[in-house]
Amino acid sequence: MDPVIVLAAIIGLGVIYVMLPTGLAEFFRHRLGRLLYCPLEEQNAAVRIDAAWAGISAATRGRPLLRIKRCSFWPKRAGCPQACLDPIKEEGGSR
Repeated sequence: MDPVIVLAAIIGLGVIYVMLPTGLAEFFRHRLGRLLYCPLEEQNAAVRIDAAWAGISAATRGRPLLRIKRCSFWPKRAGCPQACLDPIKEEGGSR
């Protein structure tokens, strides 16, 4: 058997059985909007997290990189430091 084919099969199985479920779990975890406390406005904001980015980064890095896709305080607060995500990041990926 050709070693290149074996190596490709191992990589393919790793993607299917490890990376894909991890990425999909993070995608489904963050796909819906939520209310988060905005420290700049000192009130709750309706926020949508970029679920695709969270899923891809979780699959490739082992933990999600979170960023806001939409916020009820934008465009007024566009470009904010997104400190409202800190409590979610501190969860450490727990479900």
